[in-house]
Amino acid sequence: MPRVPRHPFAARRAKQLRANLTDAEVILWQHLRFDLPGRWRRQEPTGRYICDFVSYHSRLVVELDGDQHFDSAHDRTRDSFLRSQGFRVMRFWNGEIYTELEEVLEAIYFAVEDRSRQRPDPPPRPAAGTPP
Repeated sequence: MPRVPRHPFAARRAKQLRANLTDAEVILWQHLRFDLPGRWRRQEPTGRYICDFVSYHSRLVVELDGDQHFDSAHDRTRDSFLRSQGFRVMRFWNGEIYTELEEVLEAIYFAVEDRSRQRPDPPPRPAAGTPP
């Protein structure tokens, strides 16, 4: 599935956010970037929204939330849009990065692996010398 077109405002705002990651985002980014499978992008515009972390290959969005996101109608609308585009959305509290990092990484790892197993296997190649 291709990327979702970017909204011009979201692209500008994402650039600002990439330059000002929170401490929790910096920690998670280092692990996503170097330790977990999938090609990850940070503060990535997706439609008119900006995803904290996204893997297009796995169709997985990872969001880190502070207290301002508690029971947020905006987040529910955003998550619904992302799901309509074929993404799975995982949300973690910033505090979980500081106190339960291994559990967070494990959950993301298994979500990526689960998604890769859901992809159909390519059809087998015909043996040499046999018509397809």
